[in-house]
Amino acid sequence: MGCGGYRVRMAESEELGARLADFRRRVEELCGARALPSHERLSALDAALFELQYAAEFLWPRYEALAARGVRGADTREQQLLRALFQRIPLAVVLLDGESVVRRLNFAATRMFAARAGFATGRSLTGSLRHDGRAAFRSHVAAVARGEGGRSLVVRLPGAEADPALRATLTALRPPGEPRTAVLAVFQPVDGAAPEPTGARTGPGAQEAQGAPVVRARRGRAGLPAAAAPDPVEVTRHAELLDLVDTMSTTLLRTAGSPPERVLERAAAVLYGRFADWVVTDLHDGGRLRRVTVYGPGCEPGGEPEPQPQPQAQPQATAAPGGGLADAFARQDPASCPLVVEAAAGSPAFQVRPDDAELFGRDAEGAPLLVRAAVTSLLCVPLRASPGAPVRGVLTLFRAGARRAFAMAEAGVVDRVSRHVALGMGVG
Repeated sequence: MGCGGYRVRMAESEELGARLADFRRRVEELCGARALPSHERLSALDAALFELQYAAEFLWPRYEALAARGVRGADTREQQLLRALFQRIPLAVVLLDGESVVRRLNFAATRMFAARAGFATGRSLTGSLRHDGRAAFRSHVAAVARGEGGRSLVVRLPGAEADPALRATLTALRPPGEPRTAVLAVFQPVDGAAPEPTGARTGPGAQEAQGAPVVRARRGRAGLPAAAAPDPVEVTRHAELLDLVDTMSTTLLRTAGSPPERVLERAAAVLYGRFADWVVTDLHDGGRLRRVTVYGPGCEPGGEPEPQPQPQAQPQATAAPGGGLADAFARQDPASCPLVVEAAAGSPAFQVRPDDAELFGRDAEGAPLLVRAAVTSLLCVPLRASPGAPVRGVLTLFRAGARRAFAMAEAGVVDRVSRHVALGMGVG
């Protein structure tokens, strides 16, 4: 290869750089579509999809061809540009493998699926979708990866009543230097509304452009930055958790000396509503697990539990009036619930968007209870006074629908509360 071949490669590289620069300008223009009325954004979204298709079918193969021919130095800048464009695209874009496992996602996708890039990478994206759409999404991704052509389908995030349906557009993509085909997935609301600003813009004036208040760093002595002002949201949540612990402690002191069933019923009443959408308690009684209390949407805790007729000597769980789903939880045998069995053995569980729909067993008709309750996050902890003490019960908390998922700080508070409840049950 002489000087002529080098000049040809450089010309091709410059041409690709010019096309990428044009592509970036068009994407920046499309970002302005967020300011349009909602009924005028659909055409801009269609144009954005065309630009993504152009990047996948022309720009990426051209870069791949240049890389294969050994143009390395100049290509490094182009690769960085492609990565920057991928991150700044205003639509949620995710790069998947044939098993729906996330390989990369952009800023808009991290916001849409409420997952940090480092946490989501290497995990199946189906865990962020509602249970009833996971199987279809896996099948379509696998078909695209096999080379059966691009396609689209409608999926929903957990909490379909609050979150819009999403149109997932799938297309095959062959990353350079890799033997297998990847799948590029683009998500957008079905109604055509443009996504929220992703916060990707940085630098001076970025917050003003997005209409957000700007917090300037204050300087202390010797020019050192002063301590940041506390986040009002975090302060409020911390105060709520302290109030919850205080209320639980007061309730347990007032029920001192009561039977374990009564202690569990009162503790569940404190946690229900203000902290969890569903509260389920099980008592480890005589070597067997027995369901004691179930509170869910529509239930009214606080009164004395009404004894229910039962064909066996084993008492049945008390479910405050709340409909058929609460009765299904109450009639369930805790021994058929893997999550409760593991907690009774001493293993707590904390999951956000649980992927296994059968973690909490099934109802009498065979439907998974987690799916029926639209559970988006859960906590299941053993009730024991210390790590070496016997487990006397299990406390399970669910959050469902569009409610914010449990956080690590809340899981820590539940761990403390579980010890207090165990002490209230008379566990030494």
